[in-house]
Amino acid sequence: MKNNISEDNNFRCGFISIVGRPNVGKSTLVNTILKNNISIVTRKPQTTRNRILGIYTRLNYQAIFIDTPGIHINEKKVINKMMNKTALNAIMDTDLNLFLCEANRWTKEDEVALKQIKKSDAPSILLLNKIDLISPKERILESIAKLSEKHKFKEIIPICAKNRDSLNVLMDKIPFLLPDSPQLYETEMLTDRSKPFMTSEKIREKLLMQLNQEIPYGLSVEIEKFEEKNNAIDIAAVIWVERESQKGIVVGKNGNALKKIGSSARIDLANYFEKKVHLKLWVKVKENWADSERDLRSMGFEI
Repeated sequence: MKNNISEDNNFRCGFISIVGRPNVGKSTLVNTILKNNISIVTRKPQTTRNRILGIYTRLNYQAIFIDTPGIHINEKKVINKMMNKTALNAIMDTDLNLFLCEANRWTKEDEVALKQIKKSDAPSILLLNKIDLISPKERILESIAKLSEKHKFKEIIPICAKNRDSLNVLMDKIPFLLPDSPQLYETEMLTDRSKPFMTSEKIREKLLMQLNQEIPYGLSVEIEKFEEKNNAIDIAAVIWVERESQKGIVVGKNGNALKKIGSSARIDLANYFEKKVHLKLWVKVKENWADSERDLRSMGFEI
């Protein structure tokens, strides 16, 4: 592989944490910037569980975005504590924080996230998301005025995370806030995550979308086989649930729910990898895995 790492002394490179409460649009923002769905997106809070890097490389700079789990108040299980820890570590070890909140809504979880931002020595930009839902537009200026009193943000920028054009101002500002540094990742890389990890996330996305509120967080996906052969990929994955009753819901009557999830995931994976995909899914029970450090480690979670 050709090495495209720049040797330009003026090159800038740094890590940018995207921080905020659950379901505020962090993963959507990363995907829109990269023009690639490296982070799964659903309407359910706490969809993102692990730290995922999104790598954006241009001629004179490389911005490494850290998509973090949403900072939430109720740490009911070990997995919730792990997600909060992942987000907080990212805030403290970054060159720039992007604090994302909704332009017309401020919650206790927003306040908790901002409290953590204030502990960081890195500069912060406040992004007011979902401005497309604000009417009249004068209310955006009111929100900027109120939120500017909460912290000394480097910038306050209204955006719509799903609209690339609305991010132009942000993307113009970012290079000047990154340190002088050599390029850290190959130019063609979009994420640091492996193909099996991305596969497990794509399958989990389909589970969350298909099952609605029935089993929002009591499942995980573990890849047992990922084998590339010419223009095809053979994948075998286990869907872990916490209770026997959940297994029945995931499988569905006559296996119909699992078939639908598998078909949808296979199509998505084939498009993502641009290869034919053979996918086999099993559902197994591991009681209270989300509250066990040992089980979480064995499933690849960062504890």
